[in-house]
Amino acid sequence: MKELLPQIDQWFAEGKRVAVARVVGVDGSSPRDPGATMVVSDAGEVAGSVSGGCVESAVVTEALSVIESGEARVCTFGYSDDEAFAVGLTCGGTVRVLVEPLDW
Repeated sequence: MKELLPQIDQWFAEGKRVAVARVVGVDGSSPRDPGATMVVSDAGEVAGSVSGGCVESAVVTEALSVIESGEARVCTFGYSDDEAFAVGLTCGGTVRVLVEPLDW
């Protein structure tokens, strides 16, 4: 998260709203461990990563929704190993991501 602070500061200075997405649990294989963090501005700008690409676009969509609603949520994303291979993903398993608006 420390490496994302300059980007967050810049977005806040520009008057943008921000959501934080953080991996809070994994089952099976996962490219990122719990604690991996991504931030999203209300303009759709992204910094950090929660999955190395597997579910990033879905997390951005959830983050934009959280910014609008102001309500945090836990989102679950997952594929079996067979499904992941079929769609060209490098990992199977399930990732749980807490997405919350950032207000400081």
